[in-house]
Amino acid sequence: MENKVKELHYTDTIHYELEQTAKLMRKLSLQLFEKLNIDISIDECAALDMISCNEGICQRDLAKKILKDRANTGRILNALEDKNFITRAVDTKNNRLVKKVEITPKGIKELENITKKIRSYLESVTTAVPRDEMRKIRDILKSFRLNLENVVEMNI
Repeated sequence: MENKVKELHYTDTIHYELEQTAKLMRKLSLQLFEKLNIDISIDECAALDMISCNEGICQRDLAKKILKDRANTGRILNALEDKNFITRAVDTKNNRLVKKVEITPKGIKELENITKKIRSYLESVTTAVPRDEMRKIRDILKSFRLNLENVVEMNI
């Protein structure tokens, strides 16, 4: 008798678990932003955080990092600029004109306030997993994501 390997259903794969976890985290974030009366969207917050970590990032590079197309990234940046959380300045990169994005002091303050508001809520969903295990999970997920970035075609 042959020893057959049981075929996994898609719902038994890491891919499914990651997808479902991401969807639930998105829902949690939406609920938190509404409950805590945070006046910017989750996407605006992610962009603002990414800009704070990458001063002078251009719109195209930001779009790649937040996984949004350039048009959506432009709308996000327009909203952040209207709120005086960022500034954009024309510069050159590889002999091309690009708009570099900088976070303003007001943007830094807003990001700090949001982080303070949501930190305890987000940490509460990870209490079942020890801190050192969370770091391992984060590192594994980051490695997985970086590998995906090399495989997935992104038209940004």
